Amino acid sequence: MQLGIIGLGRMGGNIARRLMLNGHTTVVYDRNEAFVKGLSEEGATGVADLAALVAGLQKPRAVWVMLPAGEPTETTINDLSQLMEPGDVIIDGGNTFYKDDVRRGKALAEKGLHYIDVGTSGGVWGLERGYCMMIGGDAETVKHLDPIFATLAPGLGDIPRTKDRTATDDRAERGYIHAGPAGSGHFVKMIHNGIEYGMMQAFAEGFDILKTKNSENLPPEQRFDLNVADIAEVWRRGSVVSSWLLDLTADALATDPKLDGYSGSVADSGEGRWTIEAAMEQSVPVPVLSNSLFARFRSRQQSTYGDKLLSAMRFGFGGHVETSKK
Repeated sequence: MQLGIIGLGRMGGNIARRLMLNGHTTVVYDRNEAFVKGLSEEGATGVADLAALVAGLQKPRAVWVMLPAGEPTETTINDLSQLMEPGDVIIDGGNTFYKDDVRRGKALAEKGLHYIDVGTSGGVWGLERGYCMMIGGDAETVKHLDPIFATLAPGLGDIPRTKDRTATDDRAERGYIHAGPAGSGHFVKMIHNGIEYGMMQAFAEGFDILKTKNSENLPPEQRFDLNVADIAEVWRRGSVVSSWLLDLTADALATDPKLDGYSGSVADSGEGRWTIEAAMEQSVPVPVLSNSLFARFRSRQQSTYGDKLLSAMRFGFGGHVETSKK
C-alpha cells in the first residue's frame, strides 16, 4: 500500500522505514531536507513540498501527519485539505487533543475527506518493536487502511495470550484497535499517557527512597548503601512491577548510576494536563495522575534524584531531551 508521510522526526521517519521494510511504498516530506534525503536513499520518494506529496500519491490518497500537536499539525492539515480531493484520507498520528480531532473530522467531512486520528505509542523503538495504536474514525476507512496499521503494529509476538479472552476481533492482540469515531483514538492515547505519568512517578519516588537510605539523618544502623542499578535489574526478573519502564530504568542506572547526565527538570508534553481536564469534566477522582503532573511542575523549581530518573525514562522511550528550567 502507498502512504504519504509528513514529519520525519523521531517517530515519523521510522514509521516510513517500517512500512518500506515490509513492502509498502512511501512519499515523504519534511521541512528538514536532510531527513527527506536520508529516507529517499532508503527507498522512499522524497518531495519538496505538500503539493508535490499530494501529486505523487495514487487515488484515493492517504497522508499520515506526524508533527507536534497544535499549530504545526493544524496548519498542515488545513493546507492538505485544500490540495486533496473527496475520498482522500488525512491521518493524524501525533498527540493531538481529542476535541480538536472531533472538530477536524466534521470540517473535513464537509469537503468529502476522511479523517483518522491515531494515538501512537512506541517512541524511538517503534521501528524494531512496532507501534501500539489507538485509532479513531469511521470503520470503513480504518478497514481500508488496515494493511498499514497491521504492518506498523507489533503483532502477537511472544506475549502470552490473555486467558479466556473470547473477542472475535484480534486487532487488540496484535497491537492496535479501532476505538471509535474521530477523536476516540487520541482520547485513549491521552489517558494512556496520563497513566504513564503515574507509573513513572511511582518508580521515581521509590528509587529516590532507595537512593537516600544512607542519609546522615538516619541512625547509623539504619543506613544502607544500596545498589540501585542491581535493584532495578533484579526487579526485572519475575517481579510484579516488571515492565518496559523498569527496563528503561535499569538501562539508565547501568549506564549512569548517579544520573549525573540529567538535570531532573522534567517536561510534560500536554497529555497529562488534558487527562486531568477530562477527569474534572467527568467528575472522576485521579489523585495519582494529578499528583504526578504536579510533581513535574515542581521538578522545574527544585529537582531530586527521582526527577532525574523520570528524565532518564523519558529519554529512554521517546528520546525526549531535557529543556531548560522555566
